[in-house]
Amino acid sequence: MMKYFQWFPFLVCVLLLSAPLQAASPDSAYTAYSALPKFQNVQLSPNGQKIAYVQNTQVDGESTAVLQVYDFETKKSYYLLTSDNKKIKINWYRWASEEYLAVSARYEVRQRTQRYYSTRMYIMDYQSTGKEPQAVINVRRLRQTNRLDHNPQFLDTVVDWLPDDPEHILMAIDMDEPHLPSVYKVKLGSNRLRLVEKGKRLIRTWMTDQQGNLRLGVSNNYTTGERNVLIKKDDDWENLFTYNAMNEKGYYPQGFDKDPDILYYSAYQGDYLALFKMQLSTGESELVFKDDHYDVNGSLIYSNKTGEAIGINHPQAPGGKHYWDPRWATLQQMLDEALPEFDNYLVSFNQDETRYVLYSEADNKAPYYSLGDTQTNKLNVLFGQYPHLLDVDIPEHKKVKITARDGLQIEAYLTLPVTGNAPYPTIVHPHGGPGARDYAGFDYFTAYFTSQGYAVLRPNFRGSSGYGFSFAQAQMQSWGLEMQDDITDATNWLVKEGIAKADKMCIVGASYGGYAAMMATVKTPDLFQCAVSFAGVSNLKDLVRSHRWTLGKEYIKNQLGDDSDDLEARSPYYFVKNIRTPLLLVHGDEDRSVPVAQSRDMAEELEDHENKHFRYVELDAGDHYLSIQTNRHRLFAEMDAFLKTYL
Repeated sequence: MMKYFQWFPFLVCVLLLSAPLQAASPDSAYTAYSALPKFQNVQLSPNGQKIAYVQNTQVDGESTAVLQVYDFETKKSYYLLTSDNKKIKINWYRWASEEYLAVSARYEVRQRTQRYYSTRMYIMDYQSTGKEPQAVINVRRLRQTNRLDHNPQFLDTVVDWLPDDPEHILMAIDMDEPHLPSVYKVKLGSNRLRLVEKGKRLIRTWMTDQQGNLRLGVSNNYTTGERNVLIKKDDDWENLFTYNAMNEKGYYPQGFDKDPDILYYSAYQGDYLALFKMQLSTGESELVFKDDHYDVNGSLIYSNKTGEAIGINHPQAPGGKHYWDPRWATLQQMLDEALPEFDNYLVSFNQDETRYVLYSEADNKAPYYSLGDTQTNKLNVLFGQYPHLLDVDIPEHKKVKITARDGLQIEAYLTLPVTGNAPYPTIVHPHGGPGARDYAGFDYFTAYFTSQGYAVLRPNFRGSSGYGFSFAQAQMQSWGLEMQDDITDATNWLVKEGIAKADKMCIVGASYGGYAAMMATVKTPDLFQCAVSFAGVSNLKDLVRSHRWTLGKEYIKNQLGDDSDDLEARSPYYFVKNIRTPLLLVHGDEDRSVPVAQSRDMAEELEDHENKHFRYVELDAGDHYLSIQTNRHRLFAEMDAFLKTYL
């Protein structure tokens, strides 16, 4: 549910900043560390006099996300929208002009036997006291005017904000055929739209140059995996790159420079993604930036003031960004020298780049936001993202290299508690995805575990992203096999190094990490004293079957395989009779990423067998991301009790 409110004085942030900070007591640690971030996604208005942000709070006892604006000049704060993060969620927002915010909301759609998410975009005057947000596209009118037989699923895909034409934006809308969008010029505030380019050749993504001209499209054949990057020349579309997204090294357009003849794109140099730029008129490319040890796969950074590409997001670079523009590189260096204990991320700038928002975090420091001024070189703290943890002693992470049984090097993050001595009771915490990875920086799961005296290891097993093409491709049909062995080898390394107590170890994971936790109870039944799965996959065969009517069914089959016997052999569900490790299963009943049936069925199968020590908890209205505060608290409370019982 979403609501809209009147403004009220900006008192809460001032109180949070000035209130004395206290460390969380051990009895309340799971509550303290499982708190949603108090503030997030801070964005400066074009003139730099206002910020928009989401505050997670309580309204009438319910967990509520509030989108609000603070005006530094008038010192007033405006409530725009609230969401309970259940049926409707604030998806994203940005300043469309000095007075208006564009806001995307995500809804759940129930159609026959299917449930899926749909999005809509709204325009709001930041001073619109008590007014209902105005939809950019009126779905009912759109269907009537164009005689559509379906509702477009995504109505928040902006191709270009057209900064030189503030009354219009370009949007991609799948009006004629589901999942095949055409590009329309939309007049804000009027619901009027004009066709710019009709959908064609399976193009799913469109891109403009810095002058607002539609120049590039990326087609994707979900059945064969063929992907084409198409460039517009005169009135025709020509292939620039072609590859198979399922098994070949790809080409990923990043954007145009201010010169419309220059296209930046990511492609592989050897086994790692690097950034290149191409002069389209000649077809010549040159390397812009590479990292010898990690993929360069972030998005381009543009100057608000000049429209030029000035850098690229890269987690391994200082501040998570590599700048080739010397002015920005100097600013980043100055910030890092002023705040050497933190990783400092420039997250928002005003139009003339005289003001910016800085997000600072560290392994051992809860993150906070600051407002900076490039003219005065002053930096003022806005608020802590977890204000109750700002003075809490949180341990640092240590990056370690572990050699798997076949000689492959696995990177992992080891975090030791601030009290106690080795060997420690230990949590092995594999990430989800599996095509994702863990990073350094504040992690609320790890901070909670270490506060309770546990050592934590987060292994980036093969199949994790960011470590090159071969490493990422190693996840294909490897669930429960080499990927699982990497987690086992990392755990054995902990014991061999004298870090972990062999009889005091638990594996805790979410999503794919939950699968790995359950699979560990099958494949290595004597390794862990307990296992925790949140939103984990228990039955690969059922997961493949559940995607049989989706566009991504061939990708799922390519990733997991489609041989029934093989899928069963790698599914914990079919080996329940062999499980003797205590198991905690937690799942949200509205999870759209991993169906709740994956845990329900596992729990029922465990119930049907004698002498199985397990607990199943279902989170009401819970999604895959623990968006609701009560559900996040519940998961941590259950883990807290479970770990204290078995470790």
